[in-house]
Amino acid sequence: MLARAAAGVWWRAARWGMGVSARASARVARAAAEPVLAIEVVGEVSEQLRTYARDLLGITELDAQVRQLMPPANGAGGDSSRNGSSPEQAALRVQGALLLRAAAEVDPENHAHPAYARILTELAPDEARILRLMATDGPQPSVDVRAANLIGIGTDLVAGGLNMIGAQAGVADRERVPAYLNNLERLGLIWFSREPIPDPIAYQVLEAQPEVMDALKSATRAKTMQRSINLTPFGEDFCRVCLPLDTEEMEDLSETVEEPSEEAPAKP
Repeated sequence: MLARAAAGVWWRAARWGMGVSARASARVARAAAEPVLAIEVVGEVSEQLRTYARDLLGITELDAQVRQLMPPANGAGGDSSRNGSSPEQAALRVQGALLLRAAAEVDPENHAHPAYARILTELAPDEARILRLMATDGPQPSVDVRAANLIGIGTDLVAGGLNMIGAQAGVADRERVPAYLNNLERLGLIWFSREPIPDPIAYQVLEAQPEVMDALKSATRAKTMQRSINLTPFGEDFCRVCLPLDTEEMEDLSETVEEPSEEAPAKP
């Protein structure tokens, strides 16, 4: 295979050299004889050089392969200008075709999701603690405190999404837990369910917390509605791939990270 590739490159180089030599010599001679045509001849030679260079490097063959990966937008042949797609759209279609081709492989390599690296840069340390808690302990209980209307139809929300996730996860800033949960939901890692978890004791402990008790006392005929906070399937896989859930593993990985040493201040 390497021999065929080398022979192909040699043949392209030889053909390119002979073609350039013959055509360039003729055009330069014509330009010397007719100076008025010099600009036109220079343009022709430049275009010819680009054509031969593309042929030499195999770019023409590559273009043909790319066109095969790009199905026409309207089910008909033609270039991007004919079917109304821009070069940017054409490039996106190539990426999409490559993804579909990779998905059709019999034994695709088991890579981590490409979004995981970006998500790690958008997480606060406290949010990583919350994810680790949910990955190890499962869905977490939450309650809404609602008060009945005076006319007896419907209820009004007094406090929503009360939970003990901050205390259970040991976050540094418990006041920001609602913001943390909103960010985790934005990233597609958790979701808020209207269904409770199957552990009544967990709700008894939660409803005895001062925050819940204060909300119940702040309105007449108030009651709690049991909810839960869960990892999404995407979040479960993210935690499995990206977070060391075992304490020993986390300590071992922490030791391998080299912390920057503080340099002593220069003496005057």
